[in-house]
Amino acid sequence: MNTATPCSVPTDPSSEHVTVTPSILYFGTPVVLLSTENENGSFNLAPMSSAWALGHVIVLGLGAEGQTAHNLRSRRDLVVNLPGPAQWPAVERLAPLTGRTPVPAGKRGSFRFEPDKFAAAGLRPQPSALVRPPRVAACPMQLEARVARARPDSSGDFLIVEAQVLKVHADPRIVVPGSQHIDPAAWSPLIYNFRHYYGLGPELGHSFRSRTA
Repeated sequence: MNTATPCSVPTDPSSEHVTVTPSILYFGTPVVLLSTENENGSFNLAPMSSAWALGHVIVLGLGAEGQTAHNLRSRRDLVVNLPGPAQWPAVERLAPLTGRTPVPAGKRGSFRFEPDKFAAAGLRPQPSALVRPPRVAACPMQLEARVARARPDSSGDFLIVEAQVLKVHADPRIVVPGSQHIDPAAWSPLIYNFRHYYGLGPELGHSFRSRTA
């Protein structure tokens, strides 16, 4: 007869959890650069890290006051560009910029208006095949997409966007030869881990908004 208790674990005081109240919950998510179209036909480029995939649908969480949210409410095309770890300085150059003027109240004092985000970040736009906003040439993976649904979150502070991916572009160096598969041994996403940048390895740098620098 087996009398062992499956859930019994020896108590180690040194490993007990503590209750904390983090200011943010970016617990390790990929960084993406979203390119969208402005009202005047120019293009905005914005970094964000609240993105995840359900099949070929990308779910995005955006600040409701930002230029990207403003654009996607009326112009549904976008590109979800996924930078690699080497691009973290370009992402950070974008971090304190906004394409919205006047600067939204929640961003004043920390952000400044910049109409040409590509130039400010030192990134080159690349034409897309199916949507109007350009891709970011330096990003190893680029997803052309179109908004299927956009709605406010429960707090009203964010816009939740569901975007259908129309076309995937990948650097051939991260594709398994002779296949349609991304090679996880070759592809390393840029990860935003509690406002610090990581690849699949040691820390690379940290955001200007980090409180643990």
